[in-house]
Amino acid sequence: MKTVITVCDTCKKENWDPEQNLPRDGEILAQMVETAANKLDTIEVRRQSCLMGCERACNIAIQSQGKLQYVLGCFDADKDDAQGIIDYALLYNASETGQVPYKTWPQAIKGHFVARLPILPKLDSDQ
Repeated sequence: MKTVITVCDTCKKENWDPEQNLPRDGEILAQMVETAANKLDTIEVRRQSCLMGCERACNIAIQSQGKLQYVLGCFDADKDDAQGIIDYALLYNASETGQVPYKTWPQAIKGHFVARLPILPKLDSDQ
């Protein structure tokens, strides 16, 4: 089963200036996460315009069918954060429920969790 990382590509850090700093911070982070995930069969990266977490830019979501889902924010658009996101996603992917023991979390994602969403129940229409 694949783990999907959704990266908000419209996120802008507080000091972002359209006259000076194109592209947006979210676009930069998305590109870095895509590059870090290149050739990983278990990770899919997609972009989404606005995850509605503007106060915590840059934002991502980590999801997989039948697992807890997470929203994370306040990332810098840099290679260390991008690699930390991928490293966590690989641990998440290996977990049956989506829970990853704290002691195994990459340093780059500690302090970035915004929300944990429960596993969606099977709907009658899904059967």
